[in-house]
Amino acid sequence: MPLEYVKHEPISLRKHPDFSEVWLHEQICKDTSILGLGELTVIDRERIQFAGGRLDVLLADVENEIRYEVEIMLGATDPSHIIRTIEYWDLERRRYPAYDHVAVLIAEEVTSRFLNVIALFAGSIPIIAIQLSALQVGPHVILNFVKVLDQRQLRLEDPPGSGSDEDVDRSSWEARVGASRLNVCDRVAQIANEVANPKLQLKYLKNYVALSAPGSHFNVVPFWPKKNIVPARFVVSEAEQWVQRLTDAGIEAQLKKGRVSIRLQNGEVERHEELLRDLIHTAVKESQQ
Repeated sequence: MPLEYVKHEPISLRKHPDFSEVWLHEQICKDTSILGLGELTVIDRERIQFAGGRLDVLLADVENEIRYEVEIMLGATDPSHIIRTIEYWDLERRRYPAYDHVAVLIAEEVTSRFLNVIALFAGSIPIIAIQLSALQVGPHVILNFVKVLDQRQLRLEDPPGSGSDEDVDRSSWEARVGASRLNVCDRVAQIANEVANPKLQLKYLKNYVALSAPGSHFNVVPFWPKKNIVPARFVVSEAEQWVQRLTDAGIEAQLKKGRVSIRLQNGEVERHEELLRDLIHTAVKESQQ
């Protein structure tokens, strides 16, 4: 059946007597997928902050351990709204450091001034700006959410001073997860150094283990060893195709923030050495181009 054109009329929720910010909160919480960020879980609404104020909505991607601090404003963005968004994001990430945190600002008009200000924080604050358009179609209203800024990709590691970049030694990791888990990291490092120039080495940090060149802050492969698995991430082109190849081979893999995330079990490198060698070599070569 062919689609039929229906005339619509843009409306301002801020100026409309039938709508309010609370009403908008309710629509988002009823169906979080309308934001275009996936199906998220509502953790809290009007969350009281110990420094003062209330966070509009706290959402979570439970599977990937990501929390979204969402601030909603009818009308255009203003300086106070920007400050609150960043402040609440910072408070929540300090309170719950085990999660990745993303600041989300939603407004009916995301101004160029806001985009210019946020550009100053590039690489330091993972933030998403969403512009909301409300459209009236007959007796119905349609909410259209469009991402106009997404700086999650620019923040590859935790910011300095967060504690995750504190140096530790290998023995502390062996005490936490066992020597066999670090052997997985060793094997990946050996394969990487078959093609790496300069050679790479493992760097032991408080919250993760990094494979990087001496003196470099860029991590070719970060690992998060646990007692039963070793999660690792690889930055490669055609990441979606890599995830499919790994999954087809029986390796637990998924796309996270544009990177290939895998969870290595004991003996996995040996069982799938040819495929994993190809992945590791590709990541090393592309990082050292």
